[in-house]
Amino acid sequence: MGGNVLSSGDAAAILFGVFFTLLVLRVPVAVALGLACLPILLIEPHLSPMVLMQETFNAFNSFILLAVPFFLLTANLMNVGGITNRLMTLSRTMVGHWPGALAQINVVLSIFFAGISGSSTADAASQSKIFIEAQRKEGYDDSFSVAITAVSAVLAVIIPPSILMIVWGGVLTTSIGALFLAGIIPGLLIGLVQMGTVHAYAKLRGYPTYPRASWGALAGALLTALPALMTPFIIIGGKIFGWFTATESACIAVLYAGLLSLLVYREMSFRGLYEALGETGRLAAVALFCVGAASCFGWLLAYYKIPEAILSGVSAWGMGPIATGFFIAAVFLVVGCFLDAIPAIIIVGAILQPLAAGAGLDPVHFAMIGIVSLAFGLVTPPYGLCLMIACHVAGMRVGDALKDTVIMLLPMLAVLAMVILWPGLVLVLPRMISPEFLG
Repeated sequence: MGGNVLSSGDAAAILFGVFFTLLVLRVPVAVALGLACLPILLIEPHLSPMVLMQETFNAFNSFILLAVPFFLLTANLMNVGGITNRLMTLSRTMVGHWPGALAQINVVLSIFFAGISGSSTADAASQSKIFIEAQRKEGYDDSFSVAITAVSAVLAVIIPPSILMIVWGGVLTTSIGALFLAGIIPGLLIGLVQMGTVHAYAKLRGYPTYPRASWGALAGALLTALPALMTPFIIIGGKIFGWFTATESACIAVLYAGLLSLLVYREMSFRGLYEALGETGRLAAVALFCVGAASCFGWLLAYYKIPEAILSGVSAWGMGPIATGFFIAAVFLVVGCFLDAIPAIIIVGAILQPLAAGAGLDPVHFAMIGIVSLAFGLVTPPYGLCLMIACHVAGMRVGDALKDTVIMLLPMLAVLAMVILWPGLVLVLPRMISPEFLG
């Protein structure tokens, strides 16, 4: 920019150089993003360190982002209020007789959990405590137990309501209602391929099954879990039909989960409520700290027109929609290995958005390519937060679970390729139910 001391190239070198150096030194991602901004703010006479505070505050001052702590609280209320236990019982009656029964239940419960909480880290934390030790007692290999628990947890950011969809919609001005609808089919397909992978493992390794539940047991479990299963319909339906916004839907989810825990299942104690609020505060602080630091980082990228400089070379390649889709997926897959999904959306999503628009990709299609790709980053080192959580609970090294994790990711990559090749896979439900969301 004219009048600036630093050129776009110099600014990019400082921002990314400092950021990745701090990551190598094992500085937390959010702190590294904020510290990477400081040298430029000190060097550039037109700017000052107060920009970091101002842009961080501007990021926090968002009605949409209020949904993040509320969805996290919903997930924690589910765990302390007996909702998760009811959904687990239903999952067991549905798929307990399939090969690899406990692992199949793990995946199905993640699908149910995803439709309520929107948080993969909350899913990974709760499911690891439930399943890893139980699978160990039934003869499952530790690496397999950790891998399937971590990999199934990523469904929570793909199946609506997803915190990543809310952040993407708020930052990149894409319809959150359309994203909620677009995520249903890819999320269910990934759940199905995970169950298929468990089936193959169970046949090869002789993992146990449970006796088939009777129709009466299935009906009883369904009836008991029905109030909990209504939660995603209330959240998603209310947003789609315009009854309330995404943030309001998160608040209603908290109220509904609280009512179920207190009045229907009657399992939540004051101690449990205190623990749920404390855990929500910790997780929300981490997520929103990332948002604030990434917003200042992204603001500096825009200030120096770094995205335009990066894309000027890529645009010259003349890629069509499919090639652009695979390029976007590759970028997000690599970035997701090093960066949390929320700052990746704010920084990388903003850079790639003009490229996607120039190639003719629908904004919702572009969003789903990005979100599904970033979901892989939750289980791929060195970041791999869900994998680290599961390994911590199991008391094993991340490297020991990598082989099984990679094997489980391969069929999921096939689903990602389907999402890129056939846009209708993600756009069919928005077009059928609420075409106005697609503009």
